[in-house]
Amino acid sequence: MTSRERREQLLTVSRTLFAERGFEGTSVEEIASRADVSKPVVYEHFGGKEGVYAVIVDREVEALLGALTGALSERGHPRQLVERAARALLDYIESSPAGFRILVRDSPVAQAGGTFSSLIGDVATQVEHLLGHQMAKRGLDPSTAPIYSQMLVGMVALAGQHWAEAREPSKDEVAAHMVNLAWNGLSNFEADPVLPPAD
Repeated sequence: MTSRERREQLLTVSRTLFAERGFEGTSVEEIASRADVSKPVVYEHFGGKEGVYAVIVDREVEALLGALTGALSERGHPRQLVERAARALLDYIESSPAGFRILVRDSPVAQAGGTFSSLIGDVATQVEHLLGHQMAKRGLDPSTAPIYSQMLVGMVALAGQHWAEAREPSKDEVAAHMVNLAWNGLSNFEADPVLPPAD
């Protein structure tokens, strides 16, 4: 096996273990054992468990962020953007369940970026710009776009996490329900929402 092939084998084995057991539940010993190599081989390629994990998370973040960014960068009606973003997330979950499990688990304390929440924050920033533009076009206050983008992206992300485990209803049904709530809520948007006085 070439060095590159060995590295990919270690990443494949580690990805499976991290998805099954999480970061804390996986050891260098287990990675080496499953890959049928000695522990020094893992250290040689990645410097330890943290290094393997960082590469795997980076790859998953890149794949998911690429899918979501692609969905949000295409032209179209705002409702189509919501539809595409919901589908992109659910497509990723369906095609990469192990990768999604790794992203939504707690990351090591030393890792500042590359977590699901930081990824969702990046996507919310993109949505914020799109939403602010649409709000301004409709005569609404675009300064509220950041909070609405967090709400929309959070709704899609949490629904995606739920669907990743339940797998019911179908992916298209879940996407349709996400879009229904997001879009119908946005289409009846109040310019100045207020709550009634508390009792």
